[in-house]
Amino acid sequence: MKKRKLHFGIFGLCLLGLTAACSNDATLDGGIDDNNGNTDNATAFVVAATVGEANKLLKSDVLNSGTISANNDGRITDLGTTWIFYKDQYLYRLVYNQGNAGLSSSYEMTAGGAIEERDYTYEIPRFTANGIYDNYIITSSTGDLSSQYADENGYLPKGFLFSYLNVDTETLRTNSETILSENYLGNGEYVTLAGYVQVGTKVFTAPIPMGLSQYGVKANNGEYVVYPELVKTESGGSASSAYVEGELQWSQHPNEAWIAIYDGIEFKNPKLIKTDKISHACGRYRSQYYQTIWAADNGDLYVFSPSYAKTMTATVQQTTLPAGVVRINAGTEEFDADYYCNLEEQTNGKSFLRCWHIAEDYFLMLMYDRPLSETGFVATEMAVFKGSTKKISYVSGLPSADVLSGFGNTPYVEDGKIYVTVATTDANQPAIYEIDPATAVATKGLVVEADAVTAVGKLTHRN
Repeated sequence: MKKRKLHFGIFGLCLLGLTAACSNDATLDGGIDDNNGNTDNATAFVVAATVGEANKLLKSDVLNSGTISANNDGRITDLGTTWIFYKDQYLYRLVYNQGNAGLSSSYEMTAGGAIEERDYTYEIPRFTANGIYDNYIITSSTGDLSSQYADENGYLPKGFLFSYLNVDTETLRTNSETILSENYLGNGEYVTLAGYVQVGTKVFTAPIPMGLSQYGVKANNGEYVVYPELVKTESGGSASSAYVEGELQWSQHPNEAWIAIYDGIEFKNPKLIKTDKISHACGRYRSQYYQTIWAADNGDLYVFSPSYAKTMTATVQQTTLPAGVVRINAGTEEFDADYYCNLEEQTNGKSFLRCWHIAEDYFLMLMYDRPLSETGFVATEMAVFKGSTKKISYVSGLPSADVLSGFGNTPYVEDGKIYVTVATTDANQPAIYEIDPATAVATKGLVVEADAVTAVGKLTHRN
């Protein structure tokens, strides 16, 4: 089948990395070998696993038992930056095309039970956040606008790049109008967005202030610079901590969190709401800003903050707020004034890296092993948080921290249980653990013989 490529130019601009999966023995075309030669299964769990430089898609009809191997079986694909299951219809392998990183593609289940690559491939620009809205997969990033927007000093403002991938028509587009991220919250700082939650026709997202760009430092004759001593006098740093002369890196306002509410996905004219009960609503690991806003089954939106700003070097940029949770009640667009949970009161001062919705008002949390005020913290435990009772329960039944090497970064939920990949140092055999949120007990299930597991979900053939 001839592949068709869609592309756009790039916007000018841990203990993690695994994910759960499943399968019985898998054939090279993606069909399950049930030892009877029957591959006419129209639905199956699918796991993306890596062995060496190769990625393979395996299938299974169970998650709670058995062993599969990516050493000799599985459909070979290119590696991906992010894997997204769109419902149980499609699996997307996204690669942000920075430095010609490669093409993105998608997969579906055939009537005969095989995993087949769809017609189109895509050149998706660099992204730091993603989400689903109706039949779109949305990605976004923040970066420099073009030279036509430069100020009198030649400094470029920051803006958003949104990509919209229509899963039905297999088309890709980016935002046609310039959308500034400068002075987004009225304090002069530019922001990045962390996560998207669709509520009816609206989108809730967490804008994360990043500090003042060179453009923001000079704006309005420097009125947004609260701490002049923080403006960089030379360029330096590396990777996600790199900075340039004349910018003010990281936020000057660590004791607040914002939510932006958009009417649709063109991301125009947001309604902004603020709380001073928690710090910024995202988890952070190097250059990644993880979504920590999730809707419960009843429509209430829970907003989590790990208070990562505790780790800032400058005292004035460190938050004094503990890791916590606030809530936006279903049908409203304001924070619930009566709802707040101090997470650290139940965890001996420890925070979390990431969180995910499970079912009802249960959420899974990937917990750090020590407070963020200390050094060397790593995410080695999991806990379940119940929104209505504000109770945290640490998960039992997982491997001990001395043999743990990683948790999955995209758990899979089915029938009120959540399935997470856990890797240990004693073998190249990540295993899927089923966690019951009501009991906070983990049970070992499917074992995957592979170096790592990068995604798990389900695909079903649809006529």
